[in-house]
Amino acid sequence: MARKDTKPLTPRQLKVGEELKRIIAESLSKGKVYLNGFNTAEAVISEVRVSPDFSVAKVFVSPLLATGNMQQLIDNMYLLKGQLKKILGGKIRLRITPDLVFLPDESFAEADRIESLLSSPEVKRDLA
Repeated sequence: MARKDTKPLTPRQLKVGEELKRIIAESLSKGKVYLNGFNTAEAVISEVRVSPDFSVAKVFVSPLLATGNMQQLIDNMYLLKGQLKKILGGKIRLRITPDLVFLPDESFAEADRIESLLSSPEVKRDLA
């Protein structure tokens, strides 16, 4: 399902979103944040969208393995939120550190669904 926003993102929003994505992904993969019983390297940060006033950042996450539990991942990310905001506050130069909102990234599942539709015999017959 496509993500719909009313206005296109500005170049600065895109740049800040990419920088936030890089910092969060690096923090998770290098173990700079810690949660007992949660392997942070198994979280994939696919996109970060920043609000126009840079006060909120929507972080789209998915498990590294398709068998991962999405709700458990989101819950664990919220438990890591304070540690991540502290790291972001020290590394990014913004007036305020954006509040992090973690959302499931369904784009990979949607791509798989479309791929299976395109490879179905009915569609192949119509394309031939």
